[in-house]
Amino acid sequence: MKKIVIAISLATIGLAATQAMAQQSPWMVRARVVNISPANGSDPVGGIGAADRIAVSNKTIPEVDISYFVTPNWSAELVLTYPQKHDVTLDGATIGSFKHLPPTLTAQYHFTPDAAFSPYVGAGVNYTRISDVNLLKGAADLDKSSIGFAVQAGVDFKLDKNWSLNLDVKKVQIRSDVTSAGTKISAVKVDPWLVGVGVGYRF
Repeated sequence: MKKIVIAISLATIGLAATQAMAQQSPWMVRARVVNISPANGSDPVGGIGAADRIAVSNKTIPEVDISYFVTPNWSAELVLTYPQKHDVTLDGATIGSFKHLPPTLTAQYHFTPDAAFSPYVGAGVNYTRISDVNLLKGAADLDKSSIGFAVQAGVDFKLDKNWSLNLDVKKVQIRSDVTSAGTKISAVKVDPWLVGVGVGYRF
């Protein structure tokens, strides 16, 4: 009889745990407003001196990310937006523009996933597609893509079991050579900080 009671108790606990997990979907979607602030480290154009540095403009963009929780603590996040246009300056003067599409995939660790205040850290990879380059009236060009590391930290403030507010900070590695007539004239380290605020929904 004692064994039967223990078996029933274990089955009941297992069923309750299964039901609790079923109530919490592994999928989460966030929408953020993100400010891109490039580091703007570049080689001097033509290597001629400390001046004549290339810089990329700041930008505020919309962003959507999709997260999948493998466990309560570990998740994978895919960050998406649409191609963003940036102005480019040389020694303070505008010399053109380009567009970039920077999807980023990170693995995240959530320290207190069941708490109302849930911080996390993440690391992963960024792939940036560069297009519509128009520099020096077509006399200069950029690489077509960039692959680099990405790190992040953030926190979710839970409003209820589904909705949350989110603050997220990322550092992304984006770099490109600048060429003219097939010759490299500079190397740009955009390497932006991305600071975002938004809302999240856990299905």
